[in-house]
Amino acid sequence: MPLDNTEPAPVAPRRSTELGSAEALRLLGSVSLGRIVFTHRALPTVRPVNHVLVDGHIVIRTHEGAALTSYTRHNGGPGVVVAYEADAIDPETHLGWSVVVTGYAELVTDPGELERYRPMLHPWVDRTMDHTVRIRPDLVTGVLLTETDGTEERGTGPADPSGRTGPRT
Repeated sequence: MPLDNTEPAPVAPRRSTELGSAEALRLLGSVSLGRIVFTHRALPTVRPVNHVLVDGHIVIRTHEGAALTSYTRHNGGPGVVVAYEADAIDPETHLGWSVVVTGYAELVTDPGELERYRPMLHPWVDRTMDHTVRIRPDLVTGVLLTETDGTEERGTGPADPSGRTGPRT
């Protein structure tokens, strides 16, 4: 695949609006692809995965040789700390949303739960995905990127009600 080093078309600044956790989880549930962040060999590791949202938990499938499977298997207690990110941001307009969930991941071992999750998740990689990981969200944040209304300047935030423009001091 050839690389294209041309500059992207300039896009006007976007307004970033914080989302409440309920709306952020609703948006996360509307897509099937995200990225899980966990520790592997003492360093942060990111993997793209598909997911479903079930009863407020993020559920993903993984395989026996996956670092995430090993990471969640060798842990006692509430699980291992992970971050999970999903988004829908248009590459041309830069409009959309991004959600980040921080919480505890655990390997699901209960046969009833495994049977419940299996038909919900359809792995998109060509390999046997025989393990299931459930993430319990503890911190849910999100941002909505929308067009500005023209009263904001790049890097200064909303226009000052007094009519001043430029950086605030």
